[in-house]
Parts: sequence; structure tokens; C-alpha cells
Amino acid sequence: MDSTMDSLCPDAALAEALTLAQGDEIAAIARIGALIARHPDDARLHFLGGSLLAAQARYEEARRAIARSVELAPDYAIARFQLGLLELSSGDAAAADLTLLPLAEAQSDDALVLFARGLRHLARDELAQAAALLREGMAANVEHPLVSRDMALIVERIEQDSSAAGAEPEMSAAQMLLQQQSAARSTKH
Repeated sequence: MDSTMDSLCPDAALAEALTLAQGDEIAAIARIGALIARHPDDARLHFLGGSLLAAQARYEEARRAIARSVELAPDYAIARFQLGLLELSSGDAAAADLTLLPLAEAQSDDALVLFARGLRHLARDELAQAAALLREGMAANVEHPLVSRDMALIVERIEQDSSAAGAEPEMSAAQMLLQQQSAARSTKH
């Protein structure tokens, strides 16, 4: 058996795939697939592939790829967070709650931990607590600016729903995330 099959993808090949993703997501997905064939146990590749699939609105494939990443590296915080977010936005609040639990229980004030705590509240339709933790996470976040943007959209939606509380029936967290994703896709260039 080729020893490269069990090793991590070389950083140079990973960087090349990331560069390719900036210009051609479809080609990058194919390249990452080829890299996964050579390095099937590299959680970073599964996460990157899943992230690109999600950007292409291929959510079920993205969920499977990122779930594999978390399976390979349970402490890979960004992968666990994104998997929970995908599960929540697809309407599976119970799965999201379980996925996010280990991250949310971490003894840290890291932004992803705060976001995970906030999303767990969102999964239980505890909107005020969710918004407070998501805001706290955004204030602490320096490493993942795109995640902060997504969390800001969720907080904005929570606030809109709170201010219109008497005007229409309350929306579940999953419905809110699905609407948010739909709106984000319609504005993507």
C-alpha cells in the first residue's frame, strides 16, 4: 500500500486548491476530490470540499463532507461549527444541537465556542439568548470574519422578528436560517 494514502495532504497542494477555489469553485471541488482520493484521512480536505459544496448550494453533499471531517478530527472547531450550522439551516435542529454540544461546552470564550452556544439556543428557539451569544462571539471574532457576517445576518433576523412579534406568527430558528440562506444566495455574485 502506498504510504501517501494515509498521510496528510501536503500544504502546497492544499494551498493550490485554496487558490483555485478563489477563481473556479467547480474546478476546486474536482481538485479536492482528487486530493481526497490520495489523502482520505485529511479532515482539512473534507472540510474544504464541503465548504465549496455549500457555496454551490449543494447542502446535502456539503453536510456529508463536513461530517466526515468532524468524524476524522472531532476537535476541528470550524468544521464542527459549520456542520452544526448546516444541520440547523436544513431544519435538523436536534442534530445541530448534538453536533455543537462538544464545542459549546468548551471552557473558552473563543468566538466559535460562543457562536456554537448561540446556535444551540437558536436550535431551541431561545432567540434572546442566541442573539446575545452571537453578538458576543462577533465581538471576540478575529479569525473567521465570514462567520461573523453570517452570524450578523442571523442576529439581524432575530431582531426583526422580535420587533414584529405581534404582526405575524413567530418563525422557528430553522425557518429563519433557511430564509437567511435563500436571501444570501440571491445576493451572491
